[in-house]
Amino acid sequence: MERMALRPHLKTTKSVEVARRVMSSPTGPATVSTLKEAEQFVAAGVRDIIYAVGIVPTKLPQVLALRAKGADVAVVLDTVEQAQAVARASRETGARIPALIEIDCDGHRSGVHPDDRQRLIDIGRALADGAELRGVLTHAGGSYAARGAALRQCAEDERRSVVDAAAILHEAGLACPVRSVGSTPTAHNAADLTGVTEVRAGVFVFFDLVMAGVGVCGVDDIALSVLATVIGHQREKGWILTDAGWMAMSQDRGTRKQEIDQGYGIVCDIAGQPHADLIVADANQEHGIITVRPGSGGVLPNLAIGDRVRVLPNHACATAAQHGHYHVVRGSSSKVEAQWPRFGGWQ
Repeated sequence: MERMALRPHLKTTKSVEVARRVMSSPTGPATVSTLKEAEQFVAAGVRDIIYAVGIVPTKLPQVLALRAKGADVAVVLDTVEQAQAVARASRETGARIPALIEIDCDGHRSGVHPDDRQRLIDIGRALADGAELRGVLTHAGGSYAARGAALRQCAEDERRSVVDAAAILHEAGLACPVRSVGSTPTAHNAADLTGVTEVRAGVFVFFDLVMAGVGVCGVDDIALSVLATVIGHQREKGWILTDAGWMAMSQDRGTRKQEIDQGYGIVCDIAGQPHADLIVADANQEHGIITVRPGSGGVLPNLAIGDRVRVLPNHACATAAQHGHYHVVRGSSSKVEAQWPRFGGWQ
């Protein structure tokens, strides 16, 4: 397997402190999903960024402003119209904007089919009229529903899609130096990355219950939890109530379609050790409802009002987005060693 770059997706953490620990250098490379993220990380010194959401003309002034600050911010697109807009803005400002053509490797989302030769060439040529064709990029979003051998096939389909698309562009006389792939499941299951120049992944920083359900990590590997406090009981219903509802956990129910439905999260003790078959089965805005997993035969623990529990989330990105800081602890210790700010918002 050839050596290549890791371009972590910083949308998971939205934290400069975390970013500095996962990037290969203080300047990147990095991936973002909003231009607000790009602005925050550029202000922190990151200089090599892919804005990995389809670009629209109204956002090009922000991209140009970031590039004027010395940051190499590349955009992503999958239509001739977008390419023409990027090329036009490049010509008008005299600043060549680099762009990657998004490839649809599995029908999960957006992108050009890797066999759509004419569309790929048309987009590449439109970019060449003033902008820069940086390469091709794909994301195997379908891998989140795969398991075992199917995951390895997703990784190979992902790799093959960008290699094939790059070959088409190269045959048309269009340079394609970057072949970028990435999802946490495929990054952990790729057997061959020949032809790929970089791998993008994000949730691997924390992992979560969806990733555990996919099989790329264990529950013990999940590094993000929400600290909740017991605020009441409905003993006749078998409920323990906490102060962490969906405003704390998010409404992401990503494990619902998996083999094991984890509700809104697995309930652990203060040290992070899971209580057997205990989940947040339901949630209101500010109330979490802890119950024994239905059909498990588990026993509700004796938790008093004021006791604290940790809840492991379904989707780390969505849960982290509900909070303004990470309180950093080491292992099973409850001692907070640092507080790392994170930012929110969308644009």
